[in-house]
Amino acid sequence: MNTSNLRKQYIGFLKTHSLWIDKAPFSNFLFDFEIDANAKPIPKIIQINIPDNEVLGKRIEHFFEYYINSVHHYKILLKNKQIFKDKITIGEIDFIIEDHTQQLLIHVELVYKFYLYDPDASAIELQKWVGPNRKDRFIDKIEKLNKKQLPLLHRPETEAVLQKIKIDTKNILQQICFLGNLFVPQSYKGKMLPFINNKCIVGFWIHWQEFIPEDYENALFFIPNKQDWMVDPESNDIWYSFFIITEKIKNNMLQKKATLLWMKSSETLFSKFFIVWW
Repeated sequence: MNTSNLRKQYIGFLKTHSLWIDKAPFSNFLFDFEIDANAKPIPKIIQINIPDNEVLGKRIEHFFEYYINSVHHYKILLKNKQIFKDKITIGEIDFIIEDHTQQLLIHVELVYKFYLYDPDASAIELQKWVGPNRKDRFIDKIEKLNKKQLPLLHRPETEAVLQKIKIDTKNILQQICFLGNLFVPQSYKGKMLPFINNKCIVGFWIHWQEFIPEDYENALFFIPNKQDWMVDPESNDIWYSFFIITEKIKNNMLQKKATLLWMKSSETLFSKFFIVWW
């Protein structure tokens, strides 16, 4: 893989904020990524062996591992360990990390998401955050973490695996590293939203029929690959006109696939936004 592009992705990962800081569903289980990430110097060369076709989720796991290994008081004891019952996979433990400073073992579940805020989706605030294609809702991920992923640590099948490497589950603190990239309707730009960390709001979203020449003809655009979604648009060199990019988007809309766009409004003004089919 292009090492320059990999570095841009890693920087984008480090700059992603925790989806909440306090007063949220997991405030007692929050892995302290925010402070360390902001204080961490970014190396000139990123040495991570990632296949070019590695999906975004797995790519984020590589970045998290690389970050943890660069923090002197952390040590990874276990990663991506599948747990079986009668030869059937019942789940996976993302990471178990040793914190030398606090003399702690930490089970970290890593989550990296892109959500859009749909004010009309529900009367319940947290149910308004949906995936770009209205799947993978935030509230569903919370339920999965609470009912499946966190309890997995204390299942007898997991305890048996960890005992073999001398890890006692009774002495493990469970935490979640939940990083988010949030997009709001244009009319909500600049508004403070409840429950979530508003630093996670990185762009806006519009409906396909709202992408019209009157509003966007004078800008330039680019459609990043999904593995580049966290990258800063300012680092991009290839741009297309409104009319060319419209032709590129049409097929996605017909297939009901939301599209993330980078937009260059001037030499110094860049933004990212989703165009949705729904």
